[in-house]
Amino acid sequence: MSAQQTWLTQEAADRLSAELAHLEGEGRKEITAKIEAARAEGDLKENGGYHAARDEQGKMEARIRQLKQMLENAHIGTPPASADGKVGAGMVVTAVIAGDETKFLLGSREIASGDIDVYSEKSPLGAAVLGAEIGATVSYKAPSGREIKVEIKAAEFFA
Repeated sequence: MSAQQTWLTQEAADRLSAELAHLEGEGRKEITAKIEAARAEGDLKENGGYHAARDEQGKMEARIRQLKQMLENAHIGTPPASADGKVGAGMVVTAVIAGDETKFLLGSREIASGDIDVYSEKSPLGAAVLGAEIGATVSYKAPSGREIKVEIKAAEFFA
């Protein structure tokens, strides 16, 4: 699995596909209508509505590209069981961080559905636990510069 591939549940893939379809269809029509209405108001140099609509269009197109890339590179379904006992992307990790037990998803916010904290594999915490064995204690440096210890209690694939 390459660094850009993500495991998605069928529910997450369906949700992202529906968002993509909406943005490519109705979303584009709506933003085009906003731009045309603002353009009809006259002078484009000082037309705040026009510039706001163009900014919104740019953000929407960026989201469309992000969704397309994510869905093209996604593995949909249940990831294979981790026989090696190591933490990987797409796993819910139970850990003791600075004395408090917590659960979090290691991966992308796009695959989460519910009230679970999500940490990217590239975040300081995510990078510290990625590839670590269950039962191990790792540490990472917080943005404040403080060293934080993390004891990994369990890891299971997000369902």
